[in-house]
Amino acid sequence: MNNKQIDFKIIFGLKVRQLRIEKGLSFAELSKKSGLSISYLNEIEKGKKHPKEDKIALLATALNTTSEELCNTDLKRNLAPIGELLNSNFLNELPLDLFGIELVKVVEIIADAPARVGAFIAALVGIAKNYALSADNFYFAAMRAYQELHYNYFDDIEIAVDAFLKANNINKNLPINATVLQDILKNQYQYEIVDDGLAQYPELSHLRSVWVPRKNKLLLQMGLSNSQKAFQFGKEIGFSYLQLKEHGKTATLSNPNSFDIVLNNFKANYFSVALLVNKDTAKEKMSAFFKNVKWNSAALLNIIDSYGVSAEIFFQRGNILPKFFELDQLFFFRMVHDTNSEKLFMDKELHLNRHHYPHSNNLNETYCKRWVSNWIFDDLKQLQQNQDFSGNLIAVQRSIFFQSDEEYLCISVARKGHNTMPNRNVSVTIGIKIDDKMKKVIRFTDDPLIKRQVVNITCERCPIQDCQERMAPPTWIEEKNKRKKIRHLLEEIDKME
Repeated sequence: MNNKQIDFKIIFGLKVRQLRIEKGLSFAELSKKSGLSISYLNEIEKGKKHPKEDKIALLATALNTTSEELCNTDLKRNLAPIGELLNSNFLNELPLDLFGIELVKVVEIIADAPARVGAFIAALVGIAKNYALSADNFYFAAMRAYQELHYNYFDDIEIAVDAFLKANNINKNLPINATVLQDILKNQYQYEIVDDGLAQYPELSHLRSVWVPRKNKLLLQMGLSNSQKAFQFGKEIGFSYLQLKEHGKTATLSNPNSFDIVLNNFKANYFSVALLVNKDTAKEKMSAFFKNVKWNSAALLNIIDSYGVSAEIFFQRGNILPKFFELDQLFFFRMVHDTNSEKLFMDKELHLNRHHYPHSNNLNETYCKRWVSNWIFDDLKQLQQNQDFSGNLIAVQRSIFFQSDEEYLCISVARKGHNTMPNRNVSVTIGIKIDDKMKKVIRFTDDPLIKRQVVNITCERCPIQDCQERMAPPTWIEEKNKRKKIRHLLEEIDKME
């Protein structure tokens, strides 16, 4: 059944409910007048059932209206915004079923709300009218929420990866070479793989690969490293092995036209990460690393190198922390530093258990330079200028959020952006909330050599005085104080009168 049929049932149910309440009829009274059972009437009002013509006629007579009036989609003024919301397709595009939420339940909650929420619903309709311009924002936000709901750990995909390794006699204790995965793609899934297949398309230089479904062909960007190829091949295997039908054409999704594409892209991505960084070996290595009472950056870099993957792929395996170490208060994000403009922006983030600091503000503001994820870029740029450095730089910090008891152990790895990101450096950071339970697991948390720093989100919203790292004036704070002062003066004038 399509969404429009569902919407029609919902609107029909709302009209029946509205008329019943206007007539002052209980379910039992309407049941007696119409000859329809109470349970059936309940299903109708919830938008789960739509009666046939003869029953519609009985309902119309009982409600002192006509069948035509019941069946049209016009709603009275107090419910009209709900009709607009449904017709806008705004609610239909949200993947409510993924979270176990029924569309009719959402509408029922709205319908039961006081009349004053009409303005709020109207605002949603306004957003919905512009929805086509930003649908992907909803898709990606819903995807992050889905990951967070499951602590970003999915047993079904983990089991599938284990089965794939066994079926192909791949040793989980050794790094997986890109050539092995390439051969599997060619021989088992009949892929045609073209190295440097995007070389003739300079407009696509920001993409690592493009999939051509008509020919089952994978075009690779020129200059990809072995680990980058391994990830792309692992992702394509994920699409095939998991039998994911909706498949985006580009490695990085841009303006996806359905949530299924976003969801499947995530599943294939997860499959590839789980394939390249085995959960069992990662658990063993990280357990040994956490037992050190002193921070050892070289040891962590050695663990990352042992898988032959980038720090970003390895950090995505931070999902084993809630699963195996009971560390469920954490966040992951990626910062990008434009070395030409010196601008910083966050382009990936994930928060587990709840929303932690820092987070993307999307306000074109200046991120606090005190975070390790940000100041590490200064050190990296210095190394690049002095030594032509092209490796990974790692740093650690205990970050205390300003005017709160929120403190996180933050580990960042920064590197030069890959060939599709010229003039950019990238850092990936994992932050783990510090508490007594966490300290028992990660023994080096109290290492006195680890820098402690008070941090905030953006300079514009930060009241910290005499901050040496400030990159922009506290305009938001100044405006807030200005409004407060005006309010105080008006109160003083009122007292004088």
